[in-house]
Amino acid sequence: MWRTYLYGNIELDPSSAILNYDQGVFEGLKAYRKQDGRFLIFRPEENAIQLQIGAERLCMNAPSIDQFVDAVKQTVLANKRWIPPPGKGSLYIRPLLIGSGPVLALEPAPKYTFLVYTSPVGNYFKEGRTPLHLVVEDRTYRSTPGGTGGIKTIANYAPVLKAQCEAKAKGFTDILFLDSATKENLEEAASCNVFILKDNIISTPDTQGTILPGVTRKSIIDIARTYGYQVQFPWLNFCHLFV
Repeated sequence: MWRTYLYGNIELDPSSAILNYDQGVFEGLKAYRKQDGRFLIFRPEENAIQLQIGAERLCMNAPSIDQFVDAVKQTVLANKRWIPPPGKGSLYIRPLLIGSGPVLALEPAPKYTFLVYTSPVGNYFKEGRTPLHLVVEDRTYRSTPGGTGGIKTIANYAPVLKAQCEAKAKGFTDILFLDSATKENLEEAASCNVFILKDNIISTPDTQGTILPGVTRKSIIDIARTYGYQVQFPWLNFCHLFV
């Protein structure tokens, strides 16, 4: 049974695992308003699976797929007045799973909290659907082999902020990270996967544990194949792509 609360602060023990050891994962999905007034939620069951994979990697207890989807639906219904009109944006949904129990030793938390909150949003980038201005980051790396780049852990994102802020200060929209092993191949942007389209071929780096196999990524691949595109998973050498 899920409990619904008004949006507000949450209380955590200072020794909770999320505050001390970043034991936490999250998801991001959206709800849309149709012309007939109904609502659509984009593939929540896929986000539930992704959350479970991340939770298993961090030794966390996760909700079942049905529990996840039910919590998301109830949260959307409770906030339906905030879903923008068709074509004007969407309701962003943020599920969080955190180690809320106290633990001083480096070990899994004794208790976990799963919560979902929402916010109305427009386009993620201010440019909207116009081309983005990206810069290749060759000094820091988003993830490394054997790390947590393949899951949506909370700890993955703060390390990219400095490089991202520096890029935006120079007028760029976002950054493209290279792989840490060869320092030559594109992996991901700070906030999304990378796809290269040439003729009828779409190329995107294979995941292999360092790239998030996101729901949007999977959906683009499925839809592209439905429309007859070939989807390949080569290493994308940025020197060859942009020279």
